[in-house]
Amino acid sequence: MLYGLSNPHGGDIYGGGVTLDFSANTNPYGTPEGVLNEVKAALPEMHRYPDPYCRCLVDAIGEFEGVDKKYILCGSGAAELIYAYCAAVRPKTALELAPTFSEYSLGLSRVGCAVKHYYLTPDNDFRLDEHFLYHLEDTTPEAVFLCNPNNPTGALIELELLERILDFCGKSEIRLFLDECFLDLSDNGQSMKAYLRDYPNLFLLKAFTKSYGMAGIRLGYCLCSDSELLTAMAREVQPWNVSSLAQAAGIAALKEADFLNRTKELIQTERPWLKAQLEGFGFRVCPSSVNYLLFQGPTDLHRKLKEKGIAIRNCDNYPGLCSGWYRVAVRRHEENEALIAAIGGSLGV
Repeated sequence: MLYGLSNPHGGDIYGGGVTLDFSANTNPYGTPEGVLNEVKAALPEMHRYPDPYCRCLVDAIGEFEGVDKKYILCGSGAAELIYAYCAAVRPKTALELAPTFSEYSLGLSRVGCAVKHYYLTPDNDFRLDEHFLYHLEDTTPEAVFLCNPNNPTGALIELELLERILDFCGKSEIRLFLDECFLDLSDNGQSMKAYLRDYPNLFLLKAFTKSYGMAGIRLGYCLCSDSELLTAMAREVQPWNVSSLAQAAGIAALKEADFLNRTKELIQTERPWLKAQLEGFGFRVCPSSVNYLLFQGPTDLHRKLKEKGIAIRNCDNYPGLCSGWYRVAVRRHEENEALIAAIGGSLGV
């Protein structure tokens, strides 16, 4: 748990007063009923240690992803795998985007890595373009961390550009860490898993947190053909790091294709509505391909909404962003309406 440290993330609704949470971009439908039922069914086995090899879960992930199960390592949430990766690789230099998810740099800082930022700009809605490749060629770090779609911008990286980056990293012996945790909720995002066998330097991060509304049970996994790396990562965590309840939940979640499709349909309907409403207030809203929106508004908006019981993600602690930038989840229509009504009330409109 956190002790004496500030929480850099959204989703902290436990301090009191929050009745509607837009700061955590998890599935707007919550957790599938089938997952909840399997967790309940697993409760009588809580007296046993969980399978330290996650055998059934690994088999289910391998079938779901269509990859060799030797490429799979499970963890207690994606965050644990980020820290295990950093501890196993221990790069001296790394390159990441700004803004992007903060746990990459936090994990790298623990191993004394010098982290450089490639700053995205609002001029092109914080999208990554081919200039990044030129920068990569000039700097040649030991590791590159990318998030696709990026958090908090919601922008997908074009597949052709990703292929060029991967090719350069492969030839230059640079490790490429690619976070795909939001990919399953995106508009036509394509995974790089087909390249795993030919590029052992490629590492893909996945999680059940967002797609299946399982943030509270902590379950993630990674895909990589470098077995020595996965073994080194496994040494960095305790052997029973994935609980029996999490393993049961993960197996059940992978069967929820209809639930995932229904979620994507909701997002594709609600996201443009929410974007248009925010723009109606005069806010700058970045285009997004996933279940959250990055926008620029008044610098005190998050505090005014908190007074009304609504939490949004204040993004001023992201490198590359400043006060007045916020991220909001795309939720169900009645919740989105409540957010817009509260914003309008705080603006006096």
